[in-house]
Amino acid sequence: MSKTIAIIPARGGSKRLPGKNVLLLGGLPLIAHSIRYAKQYDFIDAVYVSTDDAEIKAVALAYGAEVVDRPETISGDLEPTVSALKHVLENVEGVTDVVLLQPTNPLRPDNLLNEAFLKYEEGKYDSLFTVTRNHQKFGKIIADKFVPFNYEIGQRSQDLEPLYFENGLLYISKAALILDDTILSENAFPMVVTHPFANVDIDTHEDFDFAEYLYNKLITHNS
Repeated sequence: MSKTIAIIPARGGSKRLPGKNVLLLGGLPLIAHSIRYAKQYDFIDAVYVSTDDAEIKAVALAYGAEVVDRPETISGDLEPTVSALKHVLENVEGVTDVVLLQPTNPLRPDNLLNEAFLKYEEGKYDSLFTVTRNHQKFGKIIADKFVPFNYEIGQRSQDLEPLYFENGLLYISKAALILDDTILSENAFPMVVTHPFANVDIDTHEDFDFAEYLYNKLITHNS
């Protein structure tokens, strides 16, 4: 029998934006947005928060998540996300599929996870992640000279060859993949998302201000 859980990794000790995972966005702690998002879906059997921080743990429990205390050995700045996910799976039995929700991406289109999980199951993929098209003109600086990367000088932005970025809104993976120290396989399905929320990833005060702007414009005004 399959068991799907959502995991929200949330370390304490952010340097660029202190206490970011519990900052209030629209009256809710940042991490609460991801918890509430996961809990609205029937196919999510449980929501787990992995943290090394007492305040984050208290908030997570208050909003109905289960908490797995993350050891200090895998809580450093340079530790990959997969370490936290693997640690949760080593402490929770019977999991077949994992939905990763990053607390720094608190705003997500309402039905995105449902659409993504259907695609994941129907396509029998071992992993899926969300991407968004980028319309910028990129280049490299070589010997003090700008060398276009994805366009030719004078080319219109709308005529660029499509490039996409990993927007971080959500990831879905087989538990076995994570236990093998990988979140996304080479055959992971890239699900394209065209929504302003795809541009929110909170690491700085400016990122948080942008999230507040979108929240007030697209959520508060439409509710």
